[in-house]
Amino acid sequence: MKLFLDTANLQEIEQAMDWGVIDGVTTNPTLVAKEGGDFKALLKEICRLVPGPVSAEVMGTNANEMVQEAQELAAVGSQVVIKVPMTPDGLQAVVELKKQGIRTNVTLVFSANQALLAAKAGAAFVSPFLGRLDDLGHDGVSLVDEVCGIFSAYAMESEVIAASIRHPLHVIQVAKVGSHIATIPFAVLKQMFKHPMTDLGIERFLADWASANQGK
Repeated sequence: MKLFLDTANLQEIEQAMDWGVIDGVTTNPTLVAKEGGDFKALLKEICRLVPGPVSAEVMGTNANEMVQEAQELAAVGSQVVIKVPMTPDGLQAVVELKKQGIRTNVTLVFSANQALLAAKAGAAFVSPFLGRLDDLGHDGVSLVDEVCGIFSAYAMESEVIAASIRHPLHVIQVAKVGSHIATIPFAVLKQMFKHPMTDLGIERFLADWASANQGK
């Protein structure tokens, strides 16, 4: 399973890339707003750091606006993927952008029906939001499982991005059900490194080494 970093923070991206575990980046208007400054300039810097897919979201509400914005964003870098909302206009934009060779990521997917429609329209990526479903008392991982099963059964070209990841357990759960990608916040990525037994083991090894070399 590929791991994308869900952030627009350059320092986080640079650190994660140094760790060698990140295959791409997803951004959204909320994440971009936190960073401030010019969106296209920020996107260009992200593309400089990340050779894999970089999702950037359009803000238009009709298909024509989305396509126009997408063309401008796609011009920033060859790895830019356009995030469009799961609406009829969004899917109309997906169809047109695919004709132009611009990849899309259909976002805000909360049902298997929506995922199926997005894949049929030609989205390169489909993003079910499991964390937000969990927040409402639903089982978000089951949705990812269902979508992965449908896409596999019909050999659909769209890749599933498990989005709205809340904690490390989500990452393992979506890996088990076959999600192609999980996009995760930087804080969750750091948590994935942690285990108390690892920390204790390092502490013990260092203490034993210091004891063995004492007085030398």
